[in-house]
Amino acid sequence: MLRDDPARRQDTPLHREDPARRQDAPRRQDAPLHREDPARRQDAPRRQDAPLHREDVAVQAEDARRYRTAGPVPGRPGEPVPGPRPPRTPGDAEPWQPSPPPAAYPSPHPAAPAAVLDAPPFEETFAEAFDEPFPESVADPQPQPRGRRRRAGVIALVLAVLAAAGGAAAVLLHGEDAAPVASKRLTQAWRVPAPAPGDELVGSWLTGRLLVRASTRGGLRAYDLAGGREVWHATSRLDPAKWGSVPCAMSPAPTAQGLGTVAFGKDGDSCTWLAGVDAATGRIRWSVPLVDVRHPTAMPAGTFLQGGVATVVNKNFLGGLDVRTGRRVWGFRARGHYCGVHPWGASGIVLVDDYCADTKDRFTLTAYDGRTGRVLWADAQDSQADLAHVFSGAPLIASVHTAAEDSVRVFSPSGRSRKLAVGDTEVLPGNDTAADRSARLVGDVLVAPAQSAQGGEIVGFDTVTGAKLWTHRSAVLATAAAGDDRVHVVSTSGTRQLLALDPRTGRATPVAALPAATGGPALTAGTVYVTPDGMVLELDAQARGGAVRAYR
Repeated sequence: MLRDDPARRQDTPLHREDPARRQDAPRRQDAPLHREDPARRQDAPRRQDAPLHREDVAVQAEDARRYRTAGPVPGRPGEPVPGPRPPRTPGDAEPWQPSPPPAAYPSPHPAAPAAVLDAPPFEETFAEAFDEPFPESVADPQPQPRGRRRRAGVIALVLAVLAAAGGAAAVLLHGEDAAPVASKRLTQAWRVPAPAPGDELVGSWLTGRLLVRASTRGGLRAYDLAGGREVWHATSRLDPAKWGSVPCAMSPAPTAQGLGTVAFGKDGDSCTWLAGVDAATGRIRWSVPLVDVRHPTAMPAGTFLQGGVATVVNKNFLGGLDVRTGRRVWGFRARGHYCGVHPWGASGIVLVDDYCADTKDRFTLTAYDGRTGRVLWADAQDSQADLAHVFSGAPLIASVHTAAEDSVRVFSPSGRSRKLAVGDTEVLPGNDTAADRSARLVGDVLVAPAQSAQGGEIVGFDTVTGAKLWTHRSAVLATAAAGDDRVHVVSTSGTRQLLALDPRTGRATPVAALPAATGGPALTAGTVYVTPDGMVLELDAQARGGAVRAYR
């Protein structure tokens, strides 16, 4: 619960802007823009997909002065003001070959903010962060359903299959007929009905005794695993008409201490504030805004946890917060004054692809430590890279799109990368929805959902050699419970059953037969959990036939 009124704080907002600078500035809906000095543009190539930012010198100086004099954050040592970055060393790699180690900055923190978690630390409430009411958020005119939005922006990956060391590797194919039907049978134990028509899954957590579900029509609610009883429903004192109360992003899981992060807004695609939530009680421990007077348009967001630090990744704000208090741990700072910034994230890492018109290296891809904000590596590039998906943070595995090709790459700690042999398969982070993050590493094998010409499937890749090890068709991948390395899938055609897959060979072992889906079609898009005691939970992305179905 938030304790204060947003209008109470008399402090200076995190970001300030001279209104005169905004009168004739062209506006993009996906990122804030600032007016450029025409003299600076003569030799700077203009890109239509990368908005440019310009920091006013007087505003920069004032922000720096306030940061130095504001004093340390209560409970934390004071932090020095980061100095300017040294120049980058241009990369000398041939396009799309394993690159030499990129130049990394010696500074422990990123250096000068564009649209970010800026100098004054975030406080526990909105009232402590800004000195005036926020403007109304601006949602996308026609937001697409979450389950379809990912597919609209997905890039089909069409690559020549890499040969494994010593020759081409054979790929084992498995399907619904490869395993016999299990003798053990589960029955439906309980079901949670859909909260309203058009409900869309945003994310979920599985704790020792609760299933926490976030959705666009049902809000943030927790259910007892024993019988499906609703245990809590998270609420806030913020005016929902002004701030919104619809979940729009959720950390993949809570911490070991039971704390997680959830973003809210007026719809599932635009986020206006981020909250720290106690998974056991639903209590909102702290909240911070994701819009301000300088960045009034609500944007999609992502949030991830790494130890005690929660990262928020969006085009308005980018940085790390203490998951217990919401106080600022680090904030991203751009390389120059005329930069377009495109961030992505996963647990443990934040990636920024940028274009800066006033720096020597126009395009760079930079990796930051999600816990500290320290630059891990920075790679100067010839053109902009677009990351369609991030599958893992350690090691970093991501699907990368450039003008030259599309690929799924495994990055080393120095920033070198090698390709996985994905062929014509589109590898996905979850089961056909942005709400699911079932793709994961099991040892050195990446196990992930995928789409091919044959339909939905589960695939396994050796991340050391890049070889595709196996394919299992007509199934959805279960999200692993904490500390569980087993790989489970639920078949989507033929006999519905729970199968255990060997991550190295893909060989399927039947675990339990499942009844026909009750009240709706079988799950093909959404999240599946298998609890330590063998219960199967299905969360349909569109709540077809119910929000949750439990089998035991």
